Amino acid sequence: MLFGRKKRQIVRLLVVEDEPLIAFDVEHLLTDASYQIVATVDRVADAVRVLRSDAEVDLVLVDVHLADGSGLDVARAAGEGGVPVLFVTGNFPAEAMPLAAGCLAKPYQQRDLIGAIEAIEAKRAGRKTKRLPSGFQLFEAPAG
Repeated sequence: MLFGRKKRQIVRLLVVEDEPLIAFDVEHLLTDASYQIVATVDRVADAVRVLRSDAEVDLVLVDVHLADGSGLDVARAAGEGGVPVLFVTGNFPAEAMPLAAGCLAKPYQQRDLIGAIEAIEAKRAGRKTKRLPSGFQLFEAPAG
C-alpha cells in the first residue's frame, strides 16, 4: 500500500506575468510545490507560441492585463488546445469568465495560489473541494 498524495493531473504550468518580481515569486513557489514550469513569459505572443508548440501544458496562469495586450488572447489560444486557464489578476472582467477554469484575485497568499490550482484539478477530476481559497472563484470550465 502506498501512502502520500494522489498523482497530480496538473503538473506542467505556463506562467504569463509581465511584472518580473511577481513572475519570479510565482515560479519559485510553484517549483517548491513540485510543479514543473514549462515557461515563464511576459508577452502574449510568447505565451501563444508556447501553447502552439509541442510543449505539454496542463494549466496556464495568466494575468488579464499584460503590457503588450490582453490575457484573454492567451486564454483563447489555450482553449484551442484544451488547456485550462487560471486568471490571476486584480481586475477580472466578466467577459473572461467563459475562457477560464477560475480566477484568483491579486494580491493573494501563496497558499491560495496552490489551493486554486488544486481546486481546478479536483473539479476536473470530478471531486468536490471542501473550501475554496480566499479570493478564488471556480467557474464552469470550458472544455480542456
